[in-house]
Amino acid sequence: MKKAMVILSGGQDSTTCLFWALENYDHVEAITFDYGQKHIIEIAAAKTIAEMANVLHYTVKVPNILRSRSPLVDESQTLETYDNYEDMDNIIGDRVELTFVPMRNAFFITIAANYALHNDIYTLVTGVCQQDNANYPDCRESFIQSQEKTINEALGINNFKIVTPLINMTKAESVELVNGLAMFGENKCMDALAYSHTCYSGVYPPCGKCHSCVLRAYGFEQAGVDDPLIVRAAEEQMNQ
Repeated sequence: MKKAMVILSGGQDSTTCLFWALENYDHVEAITFDYGQKHIIEIAAAKTIAEMANVLHYTVKVPNILRSRSPLVDESQTLETYDNYEDMDNIIGDRVELTFVPMRNAFFITIAANYALHNDIYTLVTGVCQQDNANYPDCRESFIQSQEKTINEALGINNFKIVTPLINMTKAESVELVNGLAMFGENKCMDALAYSHTCYSGVYPPCGKCHSCVLRAYGFEQAGVDDPLIVRAAEEQMNQ
């Protein structure tokens, strides 16, 4: 039986990877981290999405462990906002986006690998992407390869894999991937994306100005697809 553990933040990429894994593995589980993030609403989103996917879901609480000046965990820092994709691209340039939390992904991958191995799962799926205009060092393919090697070295094995379906995709390409997951007129991944949470401000409807919101909007626009999250928010506002 092919089995996989998916790191599920509750955002667009991890939700896409969860449903991608369901298409490619016989048994899928998911793990989410409560690390004291200000946008804690993503944990509730992850729970809802895991229920929609009907997978076993773990929420691991590791608050107040990661230290950073990132506005995601430091209440004193202001979240950088942008008017549009071009504005964001010009402002960030080659620097690392200010939301970067040092060692976060290395920490999460280590814990997720522990949970996976406990359940005899030797494949970890994560939605990191090195095309996201954030320049996060721990979203690069070279980092993932090094983590995979480290885990195998730590265990004295050579068959633990870290799979990154979106690593070289633009946001538009990841939206197109979601469209390809539709079967028999039903697209459960697109349905789940309506309940995903990407906004770093931690608000619903999303702020539309943070790095994650701008990138998500640009991806759906480039793909020519309506974002189901925005459609859902608009419909709810109309019904109020």
